[in-house]
Amino acid sequence: MKVSTNPFAELRKECRRLLRDAIIKIHPEIGEFKIYLTIPPSRDFGELSSSIPFELARKLKVSPLEIAENIVEAIDPSPSELVKDVKAEGGGYINFYADLTNLSSLTIESARKLNANFGLVKTEHPERIIVEHTSVNPVHPIHIGQARNSVLGDSIARLLKARGHIVSRHYYIDDVGRQSAVIAYGYKMLGRPKPEGKPDHFIGAIYSITSCILEIERLKGEIEKAKVSQRIERLLNLQRSLDDWVSAAAELRGKYQTIFDKILDGIKRSENPEEEVSELIRRYEEGELEARLLIREVCQICLEGFKQTLNRAGITFDSWDWESSLLWSGEVAELLKRLKRTPYIFEKDGVLEFDAELVAQSLNLKGKLGLREEYEIPSLTLLRADGTTLYTTRDIAYSLRKFKEADRVINVVGMEQRLAQLQLKLALYALGYVKEADNLIHFAYNLVRTPEYRMSGRRGRYVTFDDVMDEAIRRAYEEVSRRSPNLSEEMKHEISEIVGIGAVKYALLSTDPAKPVTFTWDRVLDFERNSAPYLQYSHARACNILKRASGKIEEPDYSLLKEPVEHDIILLIARFPETFIEASENLRPNLIAEFAYNLANKFNTFYASTPVIKAEPKGLRDARLALVEAVKITLNNSLSLLGINAPERM
Repeated sequence: MKVSTNPFAELRKECRRLLRDAIIKIHPEIGEFKIYLTIPPSRDFGELSSSIPFELARKLKVSPLEIAENIVEAIDPSPSELVKDVKAEGGGYINFYADLTNLSSLTIESARKLNANFGLVKTEHPERIIVEHTSVNPVHPIHIGQARNSVLGDSIARLLKARGHIVSRHYYIDDVGRQSAVIAYGYKMLGRPKPEGKPDHFIGAIYSITSCILEIERLKGEIEKAKVSQRIERLLNLQRSLDDWVSAAAELRGKYQTIFDKILDGIKRSENPEEEVSELIRRYEEGELEARLLIREVCQICLEGFKQTLNRAGITFDSWDWESSLLWSGEVAELLKRLKRTPYIFEKDGVLEFDAELVAQSLNLKGKLGLREEYEIPSLTLLRADGTTLYTTRDIAYSLRKFKEADRVINVVGMEQRLAQLQLKLALYALGYVKEADNLIHFAYNLVRTPEYRMSGRRGRYVTFDDVMDEAIRRAYEEVSRRSPNLSEEMKHEISEIVGIGAVKYALLSTDPAKPVTFTWDRVLDFERNSAPYLQYSHARACNILKRASGKIEEPDYSLLKEPVEHDIILLIARFPETFIEASENLRPNLIAEFAYNLANKFNTFYASTPVIKAEPKGLRDARLALVEAVKITLNNSLSLLGINAPERM
């Protein structure tokens, strides 16, 4: 039997050929027709099914069942290696029943021989693709909500690379604007110190403290104005906000007293701290040397912490792209010149605006973009009255830069940025970059919910990716120690690291990206249900069976695999390549997670009900061992696409 990267596709091909030849034979007058084969709701109706008799019935004015029976009568499956029988059933469906012995042989032997390449079907049209993901502002540690971006982006890149595309992972460093200026302002007041502890956590503390103090000062000024104007309702609202920030300040001072007092003292001595921050923003955009050195220095410190966190999670980047470089290179200025030459720019109160709605109407794009005709797209501010640019303006220039290196660009960005990503795409259309706009993909994802904990970067309240990984590893260590007390301490810690980090990543990947993730520990580290530890434990179980069996698998007799659960596993493995293709083409890592869970579930049922090593005769024993090896390989390949390690012991 030959080796195939896609066994189930071989079955589809044979079914389609048999069906097409039979239809042409008995109905040559039909002309062109398409054949769709679906998986029946139950294996009682075979492995594949066609509803084409229902379509032909409308043309031929004959009942679907009669057409189905005539077609089945014209089909001779005997020369086929993978099709055993064909039946007309269900009032007009044509159901194909696989030769499970041959399909088992093709599937299991293909998995064993192809190993790490099994199921990873290469595209016939490889592209250069940039996946831009994570891109957390370098002002505080990556929190668990932002970590969903990281693990999704990494898995998408893995899927596309495995599909045969040339993939480059990019991180866009947002170092322009108020946030970076605020952190640099506080950092300078401290005398530009070396980090204490992990770099990004140190920077995050400075950012939260500086933001908090600046906001308190601003609110005090607003309250004084409200008192003068005697706007009672506004005064009450401002006072409530001030009380909230004062409470946050007390919390921050309790954690970082020395840093807090030093920054507070500096801000108190400043005549106009807000003006100083605004001036720093302007100077940095203009590329003034002192401002460049200061802000780049503080960003680099934070990025070093990010790299430590992401490397620990097995997430790497090919390019770190500075937002400021787009300003200093003149790319943003050139972009603005080109946009001004289009009919879609207008000025309002000294502010430069981009009329996104006019672009959509003029170029008839609403239907193409899936928008309702009555929906009015807000305009995009490109340039403030003070001459400084906005994030999306710079992002347009960045997109043009990315398309110089790529055929397709995928931006992994939260769904709350849907409008900004739409305006960005419309700007490309306005500039005449139609192909590029068509190939700019916004991969949107929903929030991560942390029950009973409200996150706020400016208040220094967040659940960091580091803390979550630490806690997951600690909990995994307890579980591994309970389950495998005889392992060495070194092995326990090694496995706990793999299991803990895998658990966090799987929790963020397994839910449909459009749905929110509710992060709870009982779900994340469950060894008995849908979680990474459950999948990893299944993989380790398969490894353990093969290790205990010892010796080569010499004479597998796949005709002896007759248990329904064995056939279920074989069909799952055979369909893995199709699942992979769908996941990579539609950018849906959760499909791989769902597949891996289903396979692990079936395998554990098989393990609990069916002897393997002690199976008789030897042909059955070897067939079951080969099946276990195929499960191990397929689980490993699935987890690898998710960026999760598959340990051999747990």
